[in-house]
Amino acid sequence: MVIPSGKSSRFLLLKQLWKNAPVILFTLFFFSCENSDEAVKDMNSQNLGIEEVNIVDINYTLAGKAKAKLLSPKMLRVQDMKPYVEFPNKLHVDFYDETGAIDSRLDALYGKYYDQESRVFLKDSVRVINVKGDTLYCNELWWDRSRTGFEFYTDKAVRIRRKLQIIDGVGMEARQDFKEWVIKNVTNSFIRVPNSQFPTD
Repeated sequence: MVIPSGKSSRFLLLKQLWKNAPVILFTLFFFSCENSDEAVKDMNSQNLGIEEVNIVDINYTLAGKAKAKLLSPKMLRVQDMKPYVEFPNKLHVDFYDETGAIDSRLDALYGKYYDQESRVFLKDSVRVINVKGDTLYCNELWWDRSRTGFEFYTDKAVRIRRKLQIIDGVGMEARQDFKEWVIKNVTNSFIRVPNSQFPTD
């Protein structure tokens, strides 16, 4: 096949390409759909810069002293505009006092650590227990190490269960050891009375 040179050759070439455009587009579409859902997820992960670590055991120390230990089955480190670390399949944290003994425990089904802000966002079945057995239940909680004395806070609904009392409210601030806390708006308070204090006939 002889293609003449000059403007007429370019015109003929464009005309031939236009005529075959549906075939070219179909071929491109067919090959682009070859990838499975897993392959697409992997490509997206690589584009975002996601590192995955399984069976995570992280120790936080300050001036050589253990402050917290975090355990999680999976951790994702995402290099985004604002880098973050995600714990999509639950996490557990033990907090230590000055002597190295555990003074509170935290559990949540999901956690997200914002590296630049040194803050952790926790959600879904969040629970914090102190050494006295006082327990905080909520669906959303922030843990901010820069807020000394009020490391835990939320503006959502909370429930605190003590040995003889249950307190419901909205909004709360608490120390990391959960020995001191403040509920901003108490909505309900129940006193548990031991059976021994009920009058008998």
